[in-house]
Amino acid sequence: MTSVAGPRRSLLSTMLVSAGAVGATLATLFLCARLAPGASMAKVAVGGGLVATVAVFLLGRLVAARLVWGGVFAVSDGLLRLAEGDYGVRLAVERDDEVGRLVKRFNTLAETLRRDRTGLYQKQMLLERVLAASTTIAVIANEAGRVIYANPPAQAYFCESLGGGKRLEGDSLPALIAAGPRELQEAATATHDVLFTYERAGAPEPETFHLAKHHFESSTQKHTLFLLRPLTKELARKEVETWKKAIRVLSHEVNNSLAPIASLVHSARLMLANPAGFAQRLGAALDTIEERSAHLKAFLDGYASFARLPWPAKRAVTWRELLAGVEGLYRFHLDGTLPETPLLADSGQVQQVLINLLKNAAQSGSAPESIALDVRGVPGGVEFVVSDRGKGMPPDVMRNALLPFYSTKKTGSGLGLPLCREIVEAHGGRLSLHPREGGGLSVSCWLPAAA
Repeated sequence: MTSVAGPRRSLLSTMLVSAGAVGATLATLFLCARLAPGASMAKVAVGGGLVATVAVFLLGRLVAARLVWGGVFAVSDGLLRLAEGDYGVRLAVERDDEVGRLVKRFNTLAETLRRDRTGLYQKQMLLERVLAASTTIAVIANEAGRVIYANPPAQAYFCESLGGGKRLEGDSLPALIAAGPRELQEAATATHDVLFTYERAGAPEPETFHLAKHHFESSTQKHTLFLLRPLTKELARKEVETWKKAIRVLSHEVNNSLAPIASLVHSARLMLANPAGFAQRLGAALDTIEERSAHLKAFLDGYASFARLPWPAKRAVTWRELLAGVEGLYRFHLDGTLPETPLLADSGQVQQVLINLLKNAAQSGSAPESIALDVRGVPGGVEFVVSDRGKGMPPDVMRNALLPFYSTKKTGSGLGLPLCREIVEAHGGRLSLHPREGGGLSVSCWLPAAA
């Protein structure tokens, strides 16, 4: 703790300087008169005044150094120590003048910075503990793209899955992503959250991930928080829940149809025992039985279509032929030109994917002129994207959108997107969902090129 002179010492120094200035002036005049006895009083006064001025200036500098500059230099040294990260520095002061108030403000600033730094450090430690205990893959990269933090799941994912065993700190995050699968590379370039699936080496089945990126500033530098959340186990658990829900829905719907049918069959048998006068009522009963049976069949057929999807019968088909069976059902416009290379696929199933995606886009609240289809050749295959300007999907809905029977619509079956994914994956491709910049949703389907 640095000490700055107090008011008593300041007052004593001021009195001594004043007395010294008076004494120096009188001594100078007396000395000049002795050294030049023949000089006039005017010359003696001028010479003595000059010498006294120099003496007073030197004494004033001494007083300033003692009363003012000492405190200023102490504050300056304290600021340097704060800049070096020493937030425990304090200045001791026993004065109430301007210098004393300056020193008090410095001490207040130092204490505020110390508390803020302590709180920031505690929050950082808490965040690191939370990220370390999380199953989400978390990586923080600085403005240059270098990894400055990676939690244990990130170490395991990038080092074990992508090769290598050293720590990630200091590595280039773009290089780590470039060493990963194509799906991860495409998701990392998106400006919004992305849900994607790919076949991970050593995994028994394709795995689904949710990628989110958040940008923030720290120490005047831009940083990026890269969060890759594995959803395979969560989706499997929720899939069991949705299957249970589907069974309850099926049971409820079947019972709602079979109960009146059984009752009407019993009534019809009684009417047949005494047909006189019951012909009209018997016809109405049979009509009701037929209507409930047709409703039940249509209901079960919709659910069964998801379970009995046939293996795709692939053949070479042009994109113009594919779109010919879709145009006129839903309004959309084509972005760019269609590839000339034929697609090796089951035309009926791919058309079903396009119909489901265009139907979802039309029901999203998007204007028809904002619904677009983009077909383009990409490395290893072809990609088609259906985009809209509807209400989009919140993150929690997007995470569950590919689950069978999951729907946010009152009359939705929850089979549209899962059926699209089943068809695309049966062709060896991948389906992913992307929030669209400016509002809306984009659904991307990648199909491999013909072998």
